[in-house]
Amino acid sequence: MKAKSGNKPPRICETPSGMLSSIGFQNQGIEYFIETELPFLEKFDTAIIVNVCENKVEDYIEICKILNTLPIDGVELNLASPNIENKGLPFASSYEEVKKITANVREVLNKPLIIKLTPNVSNISKIAKGAEEAGADGVSLINTILGMKIDIEKRRPLLANNTGGLSGPAIRPIAVRMVYEVAKTLKIPVLGMGGIASYEDAIEFMLVGANAISIGSANFANPYTSIEVIKGIESYMRKYNIENINEIIGQVILN
Repeated sequence: MKAKSGNKPPRICETPSGMLSSIGFQNQGIEYFIETELPFLEKFDTAIIVNVCENKVEDYIEICKILNTLPIDGVELNLASPNIENKGLPFASSYEEVKKITANVREVLNKPLIIKLTPNVSNISKIAKGAEEAGADGVSLINTILGMKIDIEKRRPLLANNTGGLSGPAIRPIAVRMVYEVAKTLKIPVLGMGGIASYEDAIEFMLVGANAISIGSANFANPYTSIEVIKGIESYMRKYNIENINEIIGQVILN
């Protein structure tokens, strides 16, 4: 709820087909959001989904109580945050923790609730099931994959925090596989993300079961990526006489 300064720099570095980042959830807090950012966002004809990152279950609950009173369209809980009450492990590292925090937030939040999951686990489908069982309206995946890059001249990590989250095209095959596994397990919608940079990438996620997609790192290289992806999807639909994009969701033909 309070402003966070984030991790010390350097916090971003390039890697082959991607980037490492360790921002530390920097933000200006809920009061600033309510007073400044929300009025700005309301000027646009778009859905407003608020991403929440905290370190205690109680903090997630309290901030969601506030968000429940605001004119927003939904909340996404980023459960890659470290749980300081559980040895600093991410909330999304276990089925039990995901189910617990989802259930607690569900009690105070009447708006659509999305649970963002980490790929740094052994069985993401089981963990996603915990979110569904506790009342989540959807899950989003994947978050970044933990990585590290070394400056061989200085013999030190390039990031001040030593490790960071790998994003970009390098993680896309992993993201596609995980979305496929989760989508065939859950009945609630799945939002796919992880290295999407073209309409072909977006279609790939939809074919394995993603109901929607998100574009992140590609915007660093090309701010028009989202617009180009939309136009590409429209061309794909015309090419294959698809009237409704939902027709292709989960329609991958396995070998």
